[in-house]
Amino acid sequence: MEVVLHMVNDTIEFYKWSLTIADKRVETWPMMSSPLPTLAISSLYLLFLWAGPRYMQGRHPYTLRKTLIVYNFSMVVLNFYIAKELLLGSRAAGYSYLCQPVNYSNDVNEVRIASALWWYYISKGVEFLDTVFFILRKKFNQVSFLHVYHHCTMFILWWIGIKWVPGGQAFFGATINSGIHVIMYGYYGLAALGPQMQKYLWWKKYLTIMQMIQFHVTIGHAGHSLYTGCPFPNWMQWALIGYAVTFIILFANFYYHAYRRKPSHANRGVNPVTNGISKATNGHSQAEEVQDNGKRQKGKGRVKRE
Repeated sequence: MEVVLHMVNDTIEFYKWSLTIADKRVETWPMMSSPLPTLAISSLYLLFLWAGPRYMQGRHPYTLRKTLIVYNFSMVVLNFYIAKELLLGSRAAGYSYLCQPVNYSNDVNEVRIASALWWYYISKGVEFLDTVFFILRKKFNQVSFLHVYHHCTMFILWWIGIKWVPGGQAFFGATINSGIHVIMYGYYGLAALGPQMQKYLWWKKYLTIMQMIQFHVTIGHAGHSLYTGCPFPNWMQWALIGYAVTFIILFANFYYHAYRRKPSHANRGVNPVTNGISKATNGHSQAEEVQDNGKRQKGKGRVKRE
């Protein structure tokens, strides 16, 4: 027990010390004065993962067609805004794409970049709704380990990023990821419009390839910074590399089972599922499920409406 108390005290002291090197510009911004709101929301997310499927047992799934259309296209707008602000702000500030330290000044462009990164962090909290919609629609097989790992960790890790490094090279990965999310949520927004859009949605697997490329680029970018001694916090560079490696492994496993492995004759025509990872990425189903993402076939009449 004494060892545990020492560990708790050491952790508290380390956190107090870390606050002395945190960015003073963001400490009064919403959600940034303490990690408790972020941890509370993440805990509620995990609680819903447990309670949601139990609540939906014995109930008919919701369709949420209009909600999904509004949500997906709203996420397109939000991610486009973030990517645009990061690109314009970094250009105005004269950022280097190879090595850019954090500038903690109140320069208008630096604050603009920090603000865009804060919105990026907020967007990761909004993305919890991906899981909520899956559970309400009883798409439990889509709530894979990859899905939950991605959503739960990104929100917490980007709180840390905004608290200590809301600028400099932190803009690089956020810009790429926001751009990819514009395309990704655009895809799912189109899918939610109904089965008539299915013939235009043949490019689903290329979203996964784009995401895998971004992780390799992230590793290369952070590795180059470490090799050249770029004055950006090394702990953040190593964290990015380790985090990206986990995603490469998980996405490669998903891609292989979704697109490369030939199904057996017994399972031909069935969506492959391995370790809970099915034909879904970042909380969305494959194009074949367009009808479920939009509306059910007429005549069933048993699906809950919005």
